[in-house]
Amino acid sequence: MLDGVSLDQLRTFIASADEGSFSAAARKLRRAQSAVSELVSSLEVQMGVTLFDRSGRYPRLTSEGAVLLADARGVVAGLDFMKARAKGIAAGLEPELSVVVDVCFPMAAITKAAKEFRERFPAVPLRLFVEALGGAYQPVLDCVTSFGVVGSLPIMPPSLIGERLTGIQFAIVAARNHPLASVNGTIAKCELTQHVQLVLTDRTSLSKGREFGVMSPQTWRLADLFAKHAFLLDGLGWGSMPLHTVERDISEGRLVELSIEDITPGALIVPMSAVYPISAPPGPAGRWLIERLKRGPYQIPAAEPQPQ
Repeated sequence: MLDGVSLDQLRTFIASADEGSFSAAARKLRRAQSAVSELVSSLEVQMGVTLFDRSGRYPRLTSEGAVLLADARGVVAGLDFMKARAKGIAAGLEPELSVVVDVCFPMAAITKAAKEFRERFPAVPLRLFVEALGGAYQPVLDCVTSFGVVGSLPIMPPSLIGERLTGIQFAIVAARNHPLASVNGTIAKCELTQHVQLVLTDRTSLSKGREFGVMSPQTWRLADLFAKHAFLLDGLGWGSMPLHTVERDISEGRLVELSIEDITPGALIVPMSAVYPISAPPGPAGRWLIERLKRGPYQIPAAEPQPQ
């Protein structure tokens, strides 16, 4: 008998519970009261459960009815979600949006955009990957993600096209107890070579044979930005970091921003772009998210790119 339960019955059950009476539910549903009462009664018969106590002036949910009301809401919501997704797919909307983001991109900008994305496209689930350097390009090349939010590689893979989003300012820092932190004024590049530089390394072969901002022959390479951050805080070396990730450390004295010969303060800007296959541009949801990310909130003036 349960196989015969209809969506109409469930919606009527929910409306009756929410409105507090069959007559009020009838007005909300624009149905005759007798039709509402009949739908609820037939649902009770089919399920073998009394949903409402009708002994008083107004029907009251039974304890069993209260439990089943939550289930009814879940069924109706699930079906509405399926219908919205099917409508979106029929109109060209992606059934899911997969995006890879460079670890250096401000996550606050992603989360802010994601909140608006959820309101704009409630039927499109978001799948997010976070990678570094070439690792942010690889999922796009492998068609695992619709697009990537990436930093600059010296050579853009020919199958991809990019759209500038913003630029991320980097700072060269060391722990407050590191020898370089005690140097007054500008630090000569020859002095940097005497100390270990912590470098973010690529998990892929896309940047093989190329160095990004390496100034010391002594390098420790880490494939994780948060590990690099921890190593910097512990004085294990010096290195560059996205300014937004170390701004608080600098202001509270845990890290010191270094002034380096021939590097103008604030000039270390890494351009960030949205990239996707030329042959498979993003659908409506992906296009919306790209345009939203272009608006910030971490917009800074453009400058000559100096990849790290």
